[in-house]
Amino acid sequence: MTHRAMNFNAGPAGLPLEALEETREALLDLDHTGIGVLEHSHRGAAYERVHQEAQGHLRALLGLDEAWSVLLLQGGASQVFATLPMNFLKPGQRALYAVTGGWGEKALEEAQRLGDAVDVTPMAKQYRRIPAAAEHRVEAGAAYLHFTSNNTLEGTQYDAFPTGGGAPVVCDMSSDILWRPTDLSGLSMVYAGAQKNIGPSGLVVVLVRRDWLAEARRDIATIFRFATHDANGSLYNTPNTFAVYLTRCILRNLLRDGGLAEAERRNRAKAARLYSALDAEAGFYTLPVERPHRSAMNVVWRLGSPELDARFVKEAEREGMFGLKGHRSTGGIRASLYNAVTLGDVEALAQFVTAFARRNG
Repeated sequence: MTHRAMNFNAGPAGLPLEALEETREALLDLDHTGIGVLEHSHRGAAYERVHQEAQGHLRALLGLDEAWSVLLLQGGASQVFATLPMNFLKPGQRALYAVTGGWGEKALEEAQRLGDAVDVTPMAKQYRRIPAAAEHRVEAGAAYLHFTSNNTLEGTQYDAFPTGGGAPVVCDMSSDILWRPTDLSGLSMVYAGAQKNIGPSGLVVVLVRRDWLAEARRDIATIFRFATHDANGSLYNTPNTFAVYLTRCILRNLLRDGGLAEAERRNRAKAARLYSALDAEAGFYTLPVERPHRSAMNVVWRLGSPELDARFVKEAEREGMFGLKGHRSTGGIRASLYNAVTLGDVEALAQFVTAFARRNG
């Protein structure tokens, strides 16, 4: 392949070229079996090796022991935040949600369909910052506290995670899992749609402590019980075998290339370079997020008008940079700087940011 565009999409997002090339070969022949990865039985030894390696790589990257279940499921993060209260919100209990962005709003709405669930971070809904620990109005005896570590739409990110006041803490980590070493010891469950930092769309990773899983409800459909998938090694039903294979390749290469410490070094350098370019043209670009709460994964900004936003996106595309249009609910510009985005890509974008401001300011 002679040319690859610079991909700043928020998800499905860019994937590492090396892993894509390896997967291209496996489409025709998985590990010299004469059968492509899309054709293998999920009950066969060839695929089971791939499946178990993907789970093992996640454990290694995140430092998870056998007290944690590592589930590779379908349905995406939206299905997980819908099935979370099915499993863990029991009659007479209340679930707590730290709503700091649009995806937190959706998660709360799903819980409220099933039981008592409340927002514990009443704040201005422009979502320009992450509330301090004292602003999380945690109640004793709650079923769990749910929060979103990084807000893909609004460009905000938790630095330190909230605590549940004795209640289990659940994190939607869809857009910043694996961006840096992360201490999960204060959490009982983490979930993440794969299509940002883990792998392709069609797969969601769920990490859940087995001691909490043992307390889950049993009066829901079998397929929606996290315990079902734990008991069956995430092979209760046919998994997305292709997505798991590509994820295995990405995780293995991430481990080989220095793990999460090296990923954090690169990611912080990328974010610093782009924010520096935008801040240098502060009279032209508006960054809505308060500085201490800026996301390293999703950088958002606006120009003086929707027309100027559109011109920025169009001219960037002519330079080979795609995926910069902001989400339809927020508008503006957004650059997602996930692990597969290179420092060279960000350098090109930063230079374009500067040049565009000087041409149009």
